[in-house]
Amino acid sequence: MSTTIAEELFASFVDFEQVEEDQYIDLKRNKRRKLEVSKSSSSLELRYIHKNLSLAKNEMDRLRDENSKKLLRDRKLSLVLDLDHTLLNSAGFSVITGEEEYLNCERDVLPEYLKSSLFRVDLTKTLTKLRPYVNTFLKEASKLYELHIYTMGDFLYALEMAKLLDPENIYFNSRIVSRDDSTRMFEKSLDVVLGKENAIVILDDSELVWCKEHKENLIVIERYHFFANSCKQFGVDHKSHSQLKSDENESKGALANSLKILQQIHTLFFDLGQKDSLEDRDLRKVLKSVQKEVVKGCKVVFSDEISD
Repeated sequence: MSTTIAEELFASFVDFEQVEEDQYIDLKRNKRRKLEVSKSSSSLELRYIHKNLSLAKNEMDRLRDENSKKLLRDRKLSLVLDLDHTLLNSAGFSVITGEEEYLNCERDVLPEYLKSSLFRVDLTKTLTKLRPYVNTFLKEASKLYELHIYTMGDFLYALEMAKLLDPENIYFNSRIVSRDDSTRMFEKSLDVVLGKENAIVILDDSELVWCKEHKENLIVIERYHFFANSCKQFGVDHKSHSQLKSDENESKGALANSLKILQQIHTLFFDLGQKDSLEDRDLRKVLKSVQKEVVKGCKVVFSDEISD
């Protein structure tokens, strides 16, 4: 299997296990300024790869093209994954309710379903619950897609969550984009992703955070509300999983169903019956072809038509 351009660039970046606490604190103290990149900008900063890396647009286009070609030769596409309410749910220590105090118990006395999926993250002062099926989801999706994280959380939070999801650093290889790296204020964009838009799928619980031109790449997944504060934040009028001492169904939940859609998309994109070259195919057309196919807990969203 060939090494992608992205993998070569990321290889010398952050090793999660070697990032010291004082480096994290320094990153948080000196948050990098956001840039509003206009169409006339001559360069693009890829600060999540290296804080001083800036590429001219034509060079960025060349890298996107080369990376995409190598992925296609390996029969892979790119998958951009949101964190909160998509792959996991976090709540600050200060907002844990009385009903949720049992979550602060020692791991060995937690309910069995929480022992390997609930984490206390002191650097971010949060309790984080991994979504059921997430480990299987990442393992299976990584066989078909090059995986990226894209979160509206800060860089400190993004790295800590990546360590929980990918402790051996085999899925993301530092392809971790936070709000500190985004080219747009309060909005996500594929501008900083080393992939071509016609071969990228996005999985996120929110359509609103994505810029208009990339909504055609988007699959919207049902929000994961484990903590009471998450329900409160989004005005959900029922108790959270933590309050009910329950969780999503492992095999029939939103991530399991999302994986089925992603596998279907991959199959359709690489359909051997098509006569055009892989490089000429557009994944957004594949998404449109499954637009009306409803799978529980998941929907495909397009800029000109949004399913209910």
